[in-house]
Order: sequence, then structure tokens, then C-alpha cells
Amino acid sequence: MRKRPNILLTGTPGVGKTTLGKELAQRTGLTYVNIGDLAQEGQLYDGYDEEYQCPILDEDRVVDELDEKMVEGGVIVDYHGCDLFPERWFHIVFVLRTDNTQLYTRLESRGYTGKKLQDNVQCEIFQTIYEEATEAYNEEIVHQLPSNTPDDLERNLEQIMQWTEQWTKDHN
Repeated sequence: MRKRPNILLTGTPGVGKTTLGKELAQRTGLTYVNIGDLAQEGQLYDGYDEEYQCPILDEDRVVDELDEKMVEGGVIVDYHGCDLFPERWFHIVFVLRTDNTQLYTRLESRGYTGKKLQDNVQCEIFQTIYEEATEAYNEEIVHQLPSNTPDDLERNLEQIMQWTEQWTKDHN
């Protein structure tokens, strides 16, 4: 059985994880999993957050749901958090970063307002997700990628595809 890498795409909401993940899956044949969609389909929630107006993820159930697939390999996981996943799952972690003004506009267009909008932009300013990633995983596998323009998207796709190809050669 040919071994294939598991990739985590993480970053503040609105940085382009889903766009990158879906396109990457199409180009590489890896399986794309959006944690938000997975949670919605399986109702993997543990209540509702009134302040942020969103369901609260049941992290244990999400991990249980995904574990078998992750052990098989060849999975791209897309989520705005990263410390809930076991370290052993991922061969590489990409934290997407977006310019604050652009991020603000993207989130506003998604209907984010008030505290939810401010907190997400602050999360990007303070590199919260990057720090979370470097604490949760070996720093050598954590990489930041700019995600501001269509050119950035294309460069990121090329870079991750090259990495995936090399990883696959080295591990088979």
C-alpha cells in the first residue's frame, strides 16, 4: 500500500484554507476534509456559543471520527484551530496568513460583525494560530504561507504539491 502524507491547513477564518484545500485535493488526489463540514454532517457538537453565534465543536468526537482515515494517510485537514488534533496525525502543517485589512474585508463579506470580527482580526495580528501550531507540533513541520492574492494561492499550491511529491517518493 502506497503511503501518502497527511497535511493540516490552518489559520484564522477567512485566510483561504478551504479554497487552497479543495484545489490541492483536486490536483493531488488526496482526500480533503473540512472540519466544519464534518462536524455539521455528523452533528459533532457540544452546545452552542451565544457570544459568537456558532455551535461548539465536540473535539473528542471529531478526533474519533477521523482517526481511522488519518492512520491510512493521504488526508488534507482544513480547520481554524490545530491543537485538538493528535501530533502523530500530520506530516506537515501550513498556517495561512492574510493581511489584516484584506482579512477584515473577507470576514465582513461573510457576515462577521462586532466581537466575532474583531477577535478574528486580532487573532491574525497576534499570530495566535501560528503560535498554537508551533506549540502543538514539532516546529520543523510548521510553515507559514502568505494568502493574500490569487498569485499566492498558485504559489502555495505549487509549493505544497512539490512537497507532497517529494514526501511520497521518500516514504515509498
